[in-house]
Parts: sequence; C-alpha cells; structure tokens
Amino acid sequence: MHKPLRIASAVAACAVAGTVLYGTGAATAGQSTANSTHEPYNIGQLSKDIDAYYGTTLDADGVYQASPDSPYADDLARADAAAKKQIDRAARTAHHRHTRPAIVFDIDDTLLLSLDYEKKNNYGYDGDTWAAYVDRADRPAVPGSPDLVRYAEKKGVEVFYNSGLSDAQRAAAVENLKKVGADVNLDTDHVFLKDKANPPSYLSHCATPGTWDCTTVEYKAGTRRHIERDLGYDVVANVGDQYSDLQGGWADRTYKLPNPTYFVE
Repeated sequence: MHKPLRIASAVAACAVAGTVLYGTGAATAGQSTANSTHEPYNIGQLSKDIDAYYGTTLDADGVYQASPDSPYADDLARADAAAKKQIDRAARTAHHRHTRPAIVFDIDDTLLLSLDYEKKNNYGYDGDTWAAYVDRADRPAVPGSPDLVRYAEKKGVEVFYNSGLSDAQRAAAVENLKKVGADVNLDTDHVFLKDKANPPSYLSHCATPGTWDCTTVEYKAGTRRHIERDLGYDVVANVGDQYSDLQGGWADRTYKLPNPTYFVE
C-alpha cells in the first residue's frame, strides 16, 4: 500500500479527521493543525504522544508492540463492540428476510499492525522497505480485529477484505492473516487487492490494463459496489483505519479504527 503521508502529516490528519491522537496530545492553542500559518505541532512531542497512545513496548524479540492496556486498545474495543452489535442486527435481519449480509475489512492497521515498521523508520515511508516488511508476513494483529472477523463468520455474515496492498503481496498477506487468526475466506473471491496491470472490469471508470487512475476512495468504494451489485451481498459493515477506506458509499455502517501515524487520501 502506498502511504505517502506520514508523521509530518499527522497534524493534517488532526484537522481533516478529528482528534487523531484520541486524547493523547491534541494541538494546543499556540500550535497549529493543517493549513495554518501558526507554529506546527512539535514532531518530537508528537512521537512521544503516539508512543503513549499505543503504550508502545519493545518485546523480547525486538518488536514494538501496542499494549493491551493502552488508550489505543480501549478505542479499538469500543469500535469492535459497535461493529459486533451491527453484525448481530444484520444476522437477525438476514434470518427473517433471507438477505446475504457481508462485512468488509481493510488489512493494514485494521487487521495487521505495522507499528514496528513505523517506529523503526521514524514514521517515514519507503516503498522497498515497506514491501520487504509486508513480505515477511509476521506483523502482529491489531488487537481484537481477528476476533471480529471470526465473530462475523460465526454469525453468518460473509467476510471480505479490501486492501491497498498489491496483488503481488497476496501470498504474504494471506499467510500473515492466518498467523494472527483471521483465517476466514482468504481465497481470491474474498480478498481484493490492487492489480494495476490487469484491473477488474468493475473499476473500468478509473483503471484499464496498464493504467491506474483510481483514488483510494474510488478503488475501495468500487470494490464494495462490486460486492453488492455483482456478487449480491449487502455490505452491512465496513471496517478500516483510514477515512478513505470508508468513504464512497456501498456500506450500511462504517467503523473507523484509530491510526495516529499516517493518513491515506
């Protein structure tokens, strides 16, 4: 997934997306958010606030992990609880009305946590190192998210994945999802990744073979439209860590998971 906006743009995310730091260090009156001529939020302090929010710790294997007792984990738990209520409602409706409910998950920092990469790269981004990191297929889970995947399956809600990872990263993504316990519907009919060389026909409004002009919103909303219109499901819930994962319609409810480290337009 291309992640063009990192820690320096977290300030912009605060303005666009609300309190991205979720109470761990919002800009003060003397500091600015995006598009301001005032002094920006201090990056050194912002890094400390991000660590406090995640409860960042280095485990015995040298991997940065998020604490289960952190504000981040608390915010995730609230989002997951709301999503489970929607899954329950959808399951009841499907039983009575014979509908086909579905839930759509993003992958990066929705199911698989990239905090270790972020921290060790000073919240920067490089395409080659990111690809190598994904290909290792050993990212930890975003706390609670694999359980939400399994919960949806148990309730009879079809699970789909809609990710900005490239199709070349499919094997690594699937392997990693299996490792963290999100081993549900990991076939090509349910895991949608970017194939810029041969994009699907349902994205023809913004992509043709060899030419990819889709924005994140166009790609993800177009995929959800395909799930509903072509595959015949009702997307009752859409879960992601970026607003661009959730915008564009074709979902009854959206659930925004916290991410204070990057912003994808």
